[in-house]
Amino acid sequence: MAFWKKKDDAGSKQTRVFYATDIHGSERTFRKFLNGAKFYKVDHIIMGGDITGKFLVPIVHEHDGHYRVTLQGTTESLDGDSALQAVKERIETLGFYHVTLEEDELHAMQESQGEIDALFRQLGRERLERWIALADERLAGTSVKWYVTGGNDDPMDVLSVLENIDSEHIVNCEGKVVMMDDLYPMANCGYSNPTPWDTPREVEEEVLEEHLEQAVQGIDDFTSAIFNFHVPPYDCTLDDCPKLDWSTDPPTPVVVGGVAQSAPAGSTAVRKVVEKYQPMLMLTGHIHESRGLVKVGKTTVINPGSEYGEGILRGCILNLQPGKVVGYQMTSG
Repeated sequence: MAFWKKKDDAGSKQTRVFYATDIHGSERTFRKFLNGAKFYKVDHIIMGGDITGKFLVPIVHEHDGHYRVTLQGTTESLDGDSALQAVKERIETLGFYHVTLEEDELHAMQESQGEIDALFRQLGRERLERWIALADERLAGTSVKWYVTGGNDDPMDVLSVLENIDSEHIVNCEGKVVMMDDLYPMANCGYSNPTPWDTPREVEEEVLEEHLEQAVQGIDDFTSAIFNFHVPPYDCTLDDCPKLDWSTDPPTPVVVGGVAQSAPAGSTAVRKVVEKYQPMLMLTGHIHESRGLVKVGKTTVINPGSEYGEGILRGCILNLQPGKVVGYQMTSG
């Protein structure tokens, strides 16, 4: 086990990073994220969890160059290769995956949820592999590193792609402590507390606390530490979201007197661990609509929010010095 301590000779060097999270498979949003290294003139880029898409969309070949697709509740007819390509790009911007099938192939697949799930994960792995290759290409000749971890929506067999990375630019942070610029130990955990959606990596609070404690092992001095935890601390305002009735399928918003109710959805385990260790900075996400910065004790907590489905990248530029966050700027574009 390695141990990291605050460096006495750190001086006043600043590290400038760009952080974004919850892009959920969106091709356009990822490319903006990757371009952010050059555009925002940062030393490194950090991606929080939920990098996998949410849906698999079948495109049905009807005859000759004619296709049909049902996208966001609307069935469309497609005529020709250009229309087909355009709808594929729309699907990829939304963060979804697509497969082109004959009518009989569609019916056969609909009879096997296991086959659908396997194809979904295969396409998720393939997209992540393409992103890694693109990052290696775009970051070549620079000292920029892309620090990446998963979230509660990311199946382990998709995240397995990260285990085989052989790159000087891409750092797999999943479930471990990594050093950034030899100054900032960054602990990473993508698991979440229970949600209404039954996602691949959600666990009870007691189990999540165990994951978090494991994630920070090896940090001896938390003065300059960063916690890259997917879920925000409970009741910190960065976890406010619509209150849902979990007894319906799908869960539905709770409305009282015509007013939609909100409630904190963060993790008590995360709050407990952050209050216990008081790292310099916590990077979080998970709750897309709760963009902002707050303090939990001495810890600066940032959720940049997410609008991935519109192809919009929300993020945050952070200027760091050992022991303090010098400044930050929320971004959107």
